[in-house]
Amino acid sequence: MRVLCIDTSTTDLVTGLVDIDPSQPGNAAYAQPSAAQDATVKDTRAHNELLMPTIDQLLGGDYSQLDAVVAGCGPGPFTGLRVGMATASALAQARGIPVYGLCSHDAIAVAAAAQDSGAAEGTHTSGSAETGELVVATDARRKEIYYSVYRGTERVSGPDVARPEDVDFPDAVTAVYIPAALGERLPEKWHAAVRPALNPCPAALAAAVDFNAQPESLVPLYLRRPDAKEPAPKPRSAAIPEVEL
Repeated sequence: MRVLCIDTSTTDLVTGLVDIDPSQPGNAAYAQPSAAQDATVKDTRAHNELLMPTIDQLLGGDYSQLDAVVAGCGPGPFTGLRVGMATASALAQARGIPVYGLCSHDAIAVAAAAQDSGAAEGTHTSGSAETGELVVATDARRKEIYYSVYRGTERVSGPDVARPEDVDFPDAVTAVYIPAALGERLPEKWHAAVRPALNPCPAALAAAVDFNAQPESLVPLYLRRPDAKEPAPKPRSAAIPEVEL
């Protein structure tokens, strides 16, 4: 089963092809990195301009090879999520194949749990009970973070949005995967738990999906209102008489 994975929830433009065995949801996708073709563009804000050209180059123009599409649904910025999710939906509809959405933090947790448990690079684990819970945090801009709490790869709370100074994670948390500059702003009690930030990758996106389940409609995790706001009404000039129509 060949899956196109897309995520535009962070500054990375994540695209890739993953070959999986649907009878083994999750494990097979992440345990065999050689079966994944990663075409991620690091640290770019040109998602809209680069997404389709990157996918077209990845597939060599042959879209008939796809069996499913996976899309990260955030949390993330309004424009970025809209670009990735709309593209995933359009490609799946055009090909008549299923599209699966997931919280982008779930994909990061797959990689983070493996790393936190001391697994070798490129192998998948479901996390280790000895390591406690972990937090996945991504940049929400406006001096805030999006964050979710996981036990292994199971999300137990979130995603939520807050200022780093205001968060209070559960006592069981032993690792916080967060951008360095934002990690410095966490309450001091969490500084020792800070780990280098992780972003989604194609293999982890595929590993976080159960392809035997019925796909649901894609729902973006914006968590807050768009920056664009309706202008406030201007006061009517006293020189303009009121007219009833």
